[in-house]
Amino acid sequence: MTGSIARQAVVIGAGMAGLTAAKAVAPFFERVVVLDRDALPDAPGPRVGTPQDRHVHVLLAGGSAALARLFPDVERELLDAGALKARLYRDLHFELPGHDPLPRRDLGIDMLCQSRPLLEWLCRRALAGEPNIEVVSRARVTGVVPSVDLGAAIGVRYEEGRASHTLPADIVVDASGRAAPTLAFLEATGRPKPPESEIGIDMTYATAVFEPPHDRPDDWVLASHIPDRPKFRRSGALIPIEGGRWIVSLGGVHGDNPPTDLENFLAFAATFRTPTIHDAIRSAKPLGEIARFNLPHSVRRNFDAIERFPRGLIPIGDSICRFNPVYGQGMTVAAQEAVALGRLLEARCADADPLNELAPAFFAEASTIAEAPWAVAIGDFAYPETRGERPPDFERSQLFQIGLFRLMAEDPEVQKLSAEVNHLIKPRSALRDPDLMQRVKALMQPPSC
Repeated sequence: MTGSIARQAVVIGAGMAGLTAAKAVAPFFERVVVLDRDALPDAPGPRVGTPQDRHVHVLLAGGSAALARLFPDVERELLDAGALKARLYRDLHFELPGHDPLPRRDLGIDMLCQSRPLLEWLCRRALAGEPNIEVVSRARVTGVVPSVDLGAAIGVRYEEGRASHTLPADIVVDASGRAAPTLAFLEATGRPKPPESEIGIDMTYATAVFEPPHDRPDDWVLASHIPDRPKFRRSGALIPIEGGRWIVSLGGVHGDNPPTDLENFLAFAATFRTPTIHDAIRSAKPLGEIARFNLPHSVRRNFDAIERFPRGLIPIGDSICRFNPVYGQGMTVAAQEAVALGRLLEARCADADPLNELAPAFFAEASTIAEAPWAVAIGDFAYPETRGERPPDFERSQLFQIGLFRLMAEDPEVQKLSAEVNHLIKPRSALRDPDLMQRVKALMQPPSC
């Protein structure tokens, strides 16, 4: 242990945000309790409370680095369990409008390919080995307890079966995903809701798992297809996972929903601009049923705008910012936010009151982490039906992206820099280099019709 600064932390939610947060704060508290309403499986497998875990989940390179800081053995354990390591862009067939695919160069950046249930289970198993961390399943949180003066969160109420409990806490980390405990606490203590930015995309995706065919492609490991917006609305991704399997997610927006029967699932993939994914899976053996999931909107909650934010309450992960899942950013952002929270606690260990103003400091860190992925999510305004406040410079930012793609195809160093930003290794500000911007500007013509 680094050294305890308080007695007890309570984490709401045992998804990836909750697991990484628990590991990050554990060195600074005598005890950490993680509460989750689900019956948590004792082996890798989907669960009721996270229906999205049946679908493609990507751990970006920046997420792998963050996870390695928290769980040093996780990469080895993932590989031992059958996960694969892929090299950008050598192993990635990445189809973008005008680039089918982007050049498959070796950029020296690795990413891990596995199912979310496997990753979550390994992290949960690692927490079980920590002497001061307890994960409690079938524990439904019903509220956050306020202090007498309403200025702080001092505990959590939860139900376990028919019994009700109150658990004291010096800090409550809300990793519930929808921020319901935090929003209810703010309302109960007379505070306003945080300002929210929404991008109403009405995303629906369907996912199938396959046993790859004997004639699988041998020149790429994973594939991603991005549609030519706004005319086309369908996207897809094929990722290898443990057990020698493929997981394939097909997505559509604004009512263009992918089907859940195999024949029409294949037909949906056949409508893509290129036949890459369809040709790969048309003779593959399906394993199990096709699952479907809906996400009405991406949302970003600006908790930093609330004056006198309650002491001892920290929303994290999707509770702050929930992204269109087609971009595969959620787990990486959550892991990086957890690392940032741990770093802040470590820096405050010697303070007389280490938890004082912790939330505002954390929100500043979380805002920086979310900048690049949120900029990608804003691209969903390319569809005229997308709800929300379109940025005034949206058209120019889209032209910048077109110019950047063109320059990436020409210049390996620019391709690597863009990959480092998109994989949350470097901040988005790295793309604002004046020389780079001038080169991109020269290529910013809109695509010809």
